[in-house]
Amino acid sequence: MEEKRFDPYQFIGFILIALILTWMLYMNRPEEDTSTEVQTVNTEAVTEQEQAPLQLNDSLQQINLKSTFGIFSNWMMDQGATTQVLENKELLIQVSPKGGVLTLVRLKDYTDYLDQPLDLIKEGNNKFNIQFTTKDGRRLNTEDFYFYPSLTSDSGKQKLSLKASIAPNQYLEFIYSIDAEKFLVDFSVKSSGIASLLDTSEPALLEWENTAYRNSKSIDYESRYTELTYGYEGDKVDYLSLSGNDEETAEEVRWVSFRQHFFSAILIPEKSVNQLTVTSENLSSDESLDEVFTKKFGLQLPLAYSSGEFGSNFEYYFGITDYKTLKTYDRDLESSIPVGWGIFGWLNRFVFMPLFGFLSSFLPHGLAIILMTIIVRLAMSPVTYKSYVSQIKMKVLRPEIEELNKKHKDNAVKRQQETMSLYNRAGANPMAGCIPALLQLPVFYALFTFFPVAFELRKKSFLWADDLSSYDSVLELGFNIPFYGDHVSLFPILASIAIFFYTQMTTGQQTMPQQPGMPNMKIVMYLMPLMMLFFFNNYASGLSLYYFISNLLTITLMLVIKNYIIDDKKIHAKIEENKKKPKKAGGFSARLQKAMEDAEKQKKARGKK
Repeated sequence: MEEKRFDPYQFIGFILIALILTWMLYMNRPEEDTSTEVQTVNTEAVTEQEQAPLQLNDSLQQINLKSTFGIFSNWMMDQGATTQVLENKELLIQVSPKGGVLTLVRLKDYTDYLDQPLDLIKEGNNKFNIQFTTKDGRRLNTEDFYFYPSLTSDSGKQKLSLKASIAPNQYLEFIYSIDAEKFLVDFSVKSSGIASLLDTSEPALLEWENTAYRNSKSIDYESRYTELTYGYEGDKVDYLSLSGNDEETAEEVRWVSFRQHFFSAILIPEKSVNQLTVTSENLSSDESLDEVFTKKFGLQLPLAYSSGEFGSNFEYYFGITDYKTLKTYDRDLESSIPVGWGIFGWLNRFVFMPLFGFLSSFLPHGLAIILMTIIVRLAMSPVTYKSYVSQIKMKVLRPEIEELNKKHKDNAVKRQQETMSLYNRAGANPMAGCIPALLQLPVFYALFTFFPVAFELRKKSFLWADDLSSYDSVLELGFNIPFYGDHVSLFPILASIAIFFYTQMTTGQQTMPQQPGMPNMKIVMYLMPLMMLFFFNNYASGLSLYYFISNLLTITLMLVIKNYIIDDKKIHAKIEENKKKPKKAGGFSARLQKAMEDAEKQKKARGKK
């Protein structure tokens, strides 16, 4: 870091400008010094409508540019250049003349988990700066300048111009503007008339840093879905680390999103940025009520030079992280929401999101979850039926399989051959129970990604859950249990109980051979409900409600299939009939069995040698 050194020229310039401005403020009329050594400053009185520029000679301009901005800006503050307000149906925005930075961005229709106004920007959590270099090698920062504001309104669109002037027709300007109803804020930055001062070999850098406030009861859960996302060429999307600190340099970037789970601050350049740097820092550590922030996000991008001046146009999106809302802006911003990749994302975008949106339009959200779960389980019932039939067949064959295992316990190849022969003659397939489960996996995972990002669930109550997008605490423990939390959620308990009984029913139909050196699979499967109990205690209660209802329906379907659709005796008779049929020659099973026999012969031959 460069050390600060005393600059006599800067000090002299500082004194000169201070004297000039003091004289101007007291006399309130233009004065001109006829000195032949230094040309002084011409000023005009500042009215409410226009700003008086400051004229400097070339040498003073080169040496004391930063001081000029600072002293002249203090004078402007004395003339009434105070914090400015932009407001529409969705947003309340405050902009400080110092640095032209946003000091407050409030979403007017939303509150946080403490029912306080939901502010994406407040109390200094937002830093914005443009850094540029002068020809004498100085790096200047707009965060040090004061800007003179001019607020106008036209056809419901508010426009705020902020100018930091150096001399007539020489200034930096920020422009913010908003429409009457949108979450979008237009923003542009440009320099004008200062090309002779700028070193264009060094890029002018826009720097934005935002520290994300906690907005949910569970800071741990919120942090899992709070991340920096950016879109780049070819509609591709990338993310920084969720759990740690991360930094990346990206090219052809179309937008950068500072996503705070259900709320987002997104910067959208008018044109793709050739190269920028993005950073993310994890700030949350536990479920402590004292935790205020979740993540710190940052970006740095170069501004384009044109005819020696720099400037660019942007849009800010300050609003809800809702898929349908973001999609209406037609900027691919909805890609910042992690709805799943491949078939999982396809299911969410084209099946579950439209279905849930339709159901929740006329039903309470808890009932909409239940009804959607019923529809999904009924749609998957043929798969459940095939899976259960396969389990019944395996149950019928279990005694014979156990007998074969004892008979050929010292000959693994022979045991496998005889077992496959039995399956073939009985018309059973041990994989038939696995395939339906694999077919259900895309649905399972798609819904697992859908519920945590479903904005519609936020602050929607059902039964004892006051917010389906957060946990449904029924008991506060007063102490923290590692990996569990400091509270007890009821829906995860109900879901775990349902999973336990479902596991009991399914494993009871299947043979679970214990292999030497391998863990007992029944024990592993019974651990699943316990694992879910811990994992989902801090998750959205809407997701736990779905799993509870889903497993309850699956158990009900299996009982109906077992007691009213499937006849065990008929299946057993069919298997016995199949076993009496002559074995067909050829086929995959025959070739596999022959290959196994050949392998066994080769093994014995090598053993004799």
